[in-house]
Amino acid sequence: MASQLDFAGGTFVDGLVNGADDSALVGDVAVESPRRLVIAFVGLDFEARIAASPGVLVVCRTAGSELETVADSAVRQGYRGMISFGVAGGLAGNLRAGDWVVASTIRDSHTVRATDAVWSRKLLGLIDGAIHAPILGVDHAVAEPAKKRELYKTTGAAVVDMESHVVARVAAQHKLAVAAVRVVVDPAHRKVPPAALIGMRPDGRANVKAVLRDLITRPSQLSPMARITYDAFVARAAMVRVRRQLGPYFGLLD
Repeated sequence: MASQLDFAGGTFVDGLVNGADDSALVGDVAVESPRRLVIAFVGLDFEARIAASPGVLVVCRTAGSELETVADSAVRQGYRGMISFGVAGGLAGNLRAGDWVVASTIRDSHTVRATDAVWSRKLLGLIDGAIHAPILGVDHAVAEPAKKRELYKTTGAAVVDMESHVVARVAAQHKLAVAAVRVVVDPAHRKVPPAALIGMRPDGRANVKAVLRDLITRPSQLSPMARITYDAFVARAAMVRVRRQLGPYFGLLD
C-alpha cells in the first residue's frame, strides 16, 4: 500500500496505489529498492492514481501552494525531476481527444520556460504519435472555443492546462529537470459545459451529485455533456496505456 500524507488539502502518494484499476498499470514492472526520482504534479484524483508508481511522488493541484515546500524536501531526498502529467484542453485545431503533447516549452501569461531537452526527447520516443509543442498553463479553466482560438493565436501553444506553469516555475527554482506530457480531453472546437466544470471537488474527485443537479436545472447541457464524457473516456484510456509505456520513472533515467 502506498504511503499517503494529507498536506494542506492535497494528497501526496509515494509508491504504487493498490486497490485501483488504473494503478495496476505499472504492477508488472519489477522495481527493486525504487529510487526517488520524479515528482508528478496532477490536477485530478484519477490522474494521481494513474501517475503513481515506485519512485514517484504524486502531488495534486489542491496542494499547489505548498509545492515549493514539497520540492525543497524532495530535492534533499534525491529527487531529480518534475513532470506535469494529465489531461489538457486542445488549442491547436488538428488535435483530437486522446492525442498527446510533449512540451517543448511551458508558457504562462508572462514567462516561457524550456523543458529538459533530453527528457522530452525520451518521452517523445516512448509515446507513439506525440507531438512536440508549447503547453500553456493557466489558473482558470478555458471552456469556450473562441477563447481557445484566441490563446492558440496569441501563444502558439498546442494545449492548455492548470498545472504545467506551476511545475515549470517550481522546478526552475529548485534546479530540477522539468517535463510536461498531456493528453487532449476537450478538442479546440469543443465547448466544455458548465456541469463538467462544477463537477470536480476541491480535492480533484468527481462530484457526481453536483453534475446531476446542474443537468436537471439546465438540461440543454445533456448533449454536450455526453460528448465530453466520451472524450474523457478516450483520454483516460490513453493515459492508462501511455503511463505503462513510460515506465516507473516517467522515462527519467540515468
